Amino acid sequence: MQRPTASFGRDALTRATGKRGGHPVISRDFLRVMAITGSLVLTAAPVPASVAAAATGAAHSRGSAHFADPQDAALAFDSTAYTTITVSVDGQPMNVRWYKEICYVANPVAAAAQQPGGPGGGSTTIPNTACGYESMNVFVPESAFGNQQTPIYFAVNNSGWMASYIKAGVTNGTSYNSATSNVGAALKAGYVFADVANRSRGLIGADGTSPGKAPAAVADAKAAVRYLRLNDATMPGSAERIVVNGTSGGGALSSILGASGNSGEYNPYLAAIGAAGIDASGRSTLRDDVFAVNAYCPITDLGNADRAYEWLYNILATRDTTGENPSPVDAAAIAAQFPAYEKRLGLRNPDGSQLTAANMLDTIRKEVIRSAETYMKTDPAYTIPPLGGTFEIQSGGPGGPPTTKSYVNDWIDADNATDKVLSVDMAKYLAFVATQAALKTTPAFDAVGVNGNTTSGTETNLFGPSTQKYMNYTEYSWNHNNVAGDGSGTDDTGLTWDQYTSKKSTTVDDQVHLINPMDFVGTSADTAPNWYVRNGTRDRDTSFIISLNLDRALEADKQVKNVDYQLAWNQPHAGNYDVPEAMAWIAGVVRNAGTPLAPGRHE
Repeated sequence: MQRPTASFGRDALTRATGKRGGHPVISRDFLRVMAITGSLVLTAAPVPASVAAAATGAAHSRGSAHFADPQDAALAFDSTAYTTITVSVDGQPMNVRWYKEICYVANPVAAAAQQPGGPGGGSTTIPNTACGYESMNVFVPESAFGNQQTPIYFAVNNSGWMASYIKAGVTNGTSYNSATSNVGAALKAGYVFADVANRSRGLIGADGTSPGKAPAAVADAKAAVRYLRLNDATMPGSAERIVVNGTSGGGALSSILGASGNSGEYNPYLAAIGAAGIDASGRSTLRDDVFAVNAYCPITDLGNADRAYEWLYNILATRDTTGENPSPVDAAAIAAQFPAYEKRLGLRNPDGSQLTAANMLDTIRKEVIRSAETYMKTDPAYTIPPLGGTFEIQSGGPGGPPTTKSYVNDWIDADNATDKVLSVDMAKYLAFVATQAALKTTPAFDAVGVNGNTTSGTETNLFGPSTQKYMNYTEYSWNHNNVAGDGSGTDDTGLTWDQYTSKKSTTVDDQVHLINPMDFVGTSADTAPNWYVRNGTRDRDTSFIISLNLDRALEADKQVKNVDYQLAWNQPHAGNYDVPEAMAWIAGVVRNAGTPLAPGRHE
């Protein structure tokens, strides 16, 4: 079903939803039988979660474990089913209760025992095939054993939008430094720590299909939130204080989870996996909005990410300068689509000016300056090398020794004595970014099938039906797919992208929409009120434009009360490098919000 290319959530969703009494009403277009995940799900008209929660909230009081719905009853939390482990945080021993591998859905999707991602690119064997991708490990520090008001630190771990098998971020006997470990810092603060697994791309189902196609990751994350809300009366921590943390694809998942709270568009997917709070009629009786988002380098807005990437690295000839332009015709054509896309978003800078392609480079330059000056002001020891000096950058893959390389500073002139940046040469800055980490291929995010490419690791396999290996999800890649027989593109369907997406039976554009926070920020969805977003100044994995657009959209959303966005100085594509700062921000927004209301009550 065809959607506008870019809407900042307003154009697309105002057509799909109306408002009745201040709440969204889902249109008939969204009540059709859906087959995106490969299994048909018949849905009835959903009621807004916030409305249903208000009506049913009284039934979920503290100390009560009674659930009227049999499926919800099967998801009841067992407060006695824990193992006590001991860790050390900043040299101090701490007992932690580990609630192991809680399956947060009633109808989990079975996975094959052999999954990709083993050593050397091989496979790995997973022990929990029944619910290993729809479970969470919950760790409760001793200071929170009886605390039902403390925040829940909700960690998602799917880098690159890959499926995330259940992991244990807290292990017996481990020592944590709260200044460098977000796990240790969360435990020290007395927060409940939840490691949340989810389906996504790369997952092989027990039946050989790919059950992690979009929006599976979002549906699973929402289901985990719903589990916490269902059991809020008996679990430590408050489901009204969920703080979602993630990096890269996890940052993207954190962002869409935070942006799309209580949207009825996900109800069919939630019903299919037996999520808590979806009744027999397909209506929602629980909420899945969250309190805060702590996202690093979020790979979001995938439907437009190629445009933003190619524009950024072609407008000043960065690809040519660094010798990283293997497909110049494709790069130029994709980059040419960016200005119209950015204009349609209608975003504005803090000074009130519209954010467009014409002022984008200057906007990024100002953010880089702000980042550098913030860094210098933090500590007198934090300095920027003079022009002609060198940046010493350490890198290294998992299992290998770190290596340090020197890069001449030819792009930023800073006065360390006054903590001021005197100038930034944007052409040389982007060349620096592309030199210390080689640029992605063209297209950067939807390359499979284009120019005969069948081996790229781009996000193309996140889309399409579960029975198909991949499907192009952007206009350019669809129209330029030339791999015969892959079921994607004009060559196999005889239809251009516009023709294909105009068909009511088409779902790939729905998939793109349902993982894009930009389509929900500023709409009637219950977007999280608090956001902490970081993107490294050396991150070449995603265009800086993507996180910057998200920030400007959040700033314009009246539901959002606190946005702390910044390009993190001299950081690559990574996350949780600023643990004290991020945890201080979390503590601040929690403190400002006051004591959470009782379960079932909407703040």
